[in-house]
Amino acid sequence: MPPAASPPLSLYLHFPWCVRKCPYCDFNSYTLHGELAEGAYLAALKADLEAQAADVQDREVVSIFMGGGTPSLFSPAAIATVLEAARKLLRLAPDVEVTLEANPGTIERGRFDEYRCAGVTRVSLGAQSFDDLQLKALGRIHSSAETRRAAEELHAAGLQNFNLDLMYALSGQTVGAALQDVEEALSLEPAHLSHYQLTLEQGTVFAGKPPADLPDEDVAADILAACGERLADNGFLQYEVSAYALAGRRCRHNLNYWTFGDYLGVGAGAHGKLTARGSIVRTQQQREPRRYVANPTAMTRNPVPSSELPFEFMLNALRLVEGFERTLFFDRTGLEWGAVEGAVEALAARGLLEMDKAMCRASARGQQVLNDVLLSFLEKIPQTTGSFGLSTAV
Repeated sequence: MPPAASPPLSLYLHFPWCVRKCPYCDFNSYTLHGELAEGAYLAALKADLEAQAADVQDREVVSIFMGGGTPSLFSPAAIATVLEAARKLLRLAPDVEVTLEANPGTIERGRFDEYRCAGVTRVSLGAQSFDDLQLKALGRIHSSAETRRAAEELHAAGLQNFNLDLMYALSGQTVGAALQDVEEALSLEPAHLSHYQLTLEQGTVFAGKPPADLPDEDVAADILAACGERLADNGFLQYEVSAYALAGRRCRHNLNYWTFGDYLGVGAGAHGKLTARGSIVRTQQQREPRRYVANPTAMTRNPVPSSELPFEFMLNALRLVEGFERTLFFDRTGLEWGAVEGAVEALAARGLLEMDKAMCRASARGQQVLNDVLLSFLEKIPQTTGSFGLSTAV
């Protein structure tokens, strides 16, 4: 049986270039050599967007997220151009959330006001740490002073709704040092904070040559607990595995991911998910920017087998601290609760899930071993599972 109605719809726009590729990054990003081919890439984005808009006629777009790479390498005029194309081709909600990812080292003084005028309503700033030695070890091109300056400029531009990315469990990091990073972040008065552990992702420089003296699991858990308590004391409530927000400032775009909503993926290597005529289709664009620019409508479409939908749904929804309404499972997948009931009850018996007539959520212990929990929803467990999670900055 198909879902009763289409889920909410978002738009993701990918900008694939960075000044330097960070050694921990496994996103589809490339070091910029020479001049940025802004005009050619914008033309490709518009062609891509126009082709995909036909699939979502009359559906309202609730959020737009510009990620990368480093979208803030593109000028405010370029961002205005692509957002104007989105307005012409799609039906945007009156209060559409428009997020721009930015790195402090790629922002010139005063430009946040121009991005706001271009249509940006929210910024996600890649701070990562306020320890300059740690920033150097992470391959970042900015300093802690530049992060502070960028936050000042965000407030001056009227963009108080901004996120700060922070990493923890860095090389040699103690609980006290991690708390100092959180204190520095709070002093900049963000509305949202993403706090995530440094992980060694396959295919990255750090995977081949890990940093020395990384904290063990116990220290990492102590850091997470202490920082979470400090954030809660300052009004930042955890609503997802790595996301904390002030009241009313949760990231609408990522909430749509985590509740298994739909999204268009536009740009080099961008992924999308669409529900139509009773089926769910995953889309993916060509990863390499030059090939994408040469043929921006060469997108692949792969229907998701119904046997994989329980895992796909749980991969997202169980990241939410408060969990999800059980009726959402049918609304988003078209499957009856019986498709997951056995696995859910078995996990609940082990204390990893909590369930009542209306809600299902991971327990505190379940959140700590979420990868193992998710394996229960795979029809066939692959030999190499890696780590599960939707890689999105907020």
